[in-house]
Amino acid sequence: MAFPIATVILCLLPASPVSAQNQSARPPAAPDPSLAEAVRQLQQQVAELRSVVADLRSESDRYRAETRALREELHAVMAERSQPPATVSATTLTEAANPQAVASSSPAESQNEARLAKLEEQYDLLTGKVDDQYQTKVESRSKYKLRLSGLVLLNLFSTRGYLLNADLPGISDGPDPLGRYNSTGFSLRQSQIGLEVFGPDVAGAKTHGDLQADFAGGFPNAPNGAALGLFRLRTATVHFDWARTSIVAGQDAPFFSALSPTSFATVAEPALSYAGNLWTWMPQVRVERRLALSENSSFTLQGGILDAFDGERPPYSYGRTAQAGEYSRQPAYAARLAWSRKLLGQTLMLGTGGYYSRQNWGFGRNVDAWAGTADWNAPIARWLTLSGEFYRGRALGGLGGGAYQSALFTANPADPNSRVRGLDTVGGWSQLKFRVSPKIELNAAAGQDNPFAPQLRAYPIAGYGSVNGAIARNQSELFNVIYRPRSDLVLSAEYRHIGTHDADNTPYSADHINLSLGILF
Repeated sequence: MAFPIATVILCLLPASPVSAQNQSARPPAAPDPSLAEAVRQLQQQVAELRSVVADLRSESDRYRAETRALREELHAVMAERSQPPATVSATTLTEAANPQAVASSSPAESQNEARLAKLEEQYDLLTGKVDDQYQTKVESRSKYKLRLSGLVLLNLFSTRGYLLNADLPGISDGPDPLGRYNSTGFSLRQSQIGLEVFGPDVAGAKTHGDLQADFAGGFPNAPNGAALGLFRLRTATVHFDWARTSIVAGQDAPFFSALSPTSFATVAEPALSYAGNLWTWMPQVRVERRLALSENSSFTLQGGILDAFDGERPPYSYGRTAQAGEYSRQPAYAARLAWSRKLLGQTLMLGTGGYYSRQNWGFGRNVDAWAGTADWNAPIARWLTLSGEFYRGRALGGLGGGAYQSALFTANPADPNSRVRGLDTVGGWSQLKFRVSPKIELNAAAGQDNPFAPQLRAYPIAGYGSVNGAIARNQSELFNVIYRPRSDLVLSAEYRHIGTHDADNTPYSADHINLSLGILF
């Protein structure tokens, strides 16, 4: 038994009874036999735990003493082996004059070799036990368990063509100001750090919190700043989980569009997030209810309110300004229904959802944003799965739809005479996953986001104060191989093609190759 186990047991015990001093200050009351028995049992448990902790400390001290003794003996043996002979000539004469002595010394040397190997084995064993006892643990100021996790991810990328984001392939464009297209580089900014804390039971619900961050929050204005990715909040949620009901509050992916293709080339942003995958990290509060229809099937209902994002960028580095959705003075609303059942050793899932928010663009100009979604995860065989999503909606820039554009204007948005309309868009993606073995999988996916080009031409100004760079269609196809030689080691190779068309149907394209090496902890 190790210290972490004892610590967990201590954390699970009820709080200690109040002190005798506090009790003496209270007025006398009739003794409660059940309370006295509970106190007696608690004192007995505390005494037993103290005994266990004392035994563990004694055992650990013994391991440390044995390790020191073995280390000293091992060093002595190695020192004897490293002693050179007095003179080469004397050794040579001894061997020549007495060959029998040389032969008789061979068994002794063999015994020393065996003894040394045994000492090394015992030393490694005891060192491992001591390390288990004294390894550094993640601790919190409270008595509740805290877990650290993360991913160290190295991406080597090479692109033929021009991408707006070289290490996160999403949208293709024309050349840079110097007329350059192709590029090759490294990136570590998609590495992640996560913390999870397990809290107390509240009203019968188990509670826990989760926080995820990475280094893809931009770049400092410094030499070689491309290698100094800024720390960025991804998600932060608090969960209350009952047997069939959950409440989640915090910043998370949109629950009505929660699936994403599998890729280690784009972890800082989900794969195909500009090409048919509605996505952003949104502050929200949602409720989930799970209903068992039979032994192998269930029905899930989800509903909640979200921050009414519209895709605007903050005008200042410091200071939180409201967006058009927040100026409507009401949150966004969303719901999702899903049916699932066990099939071929996997989960068959079919879902549908809806989203609505209102945006206030000033001077009495309002836009209704909405979306209808469908998602699926369908096992075709034990080693083959088809998954994907589809959406149709309007003013979905806050979810990445319409190339992150929600509203279009006939003139400058600051002109009260300019007319506004929400940009209609349709899109989706689908992925085929082939599991070659428990350690190797192949993924092929394709997606497209398709804003309505006639609207882009009739309303040439985007709602963000600049001439619209009008993307009328963005599509992407990818293929990757993911190899996990161990559960905490990931190797991946991916090819991706990106095709982007502007409102005049001018095409841009890029081919992106990404090699990934990741270690999870």
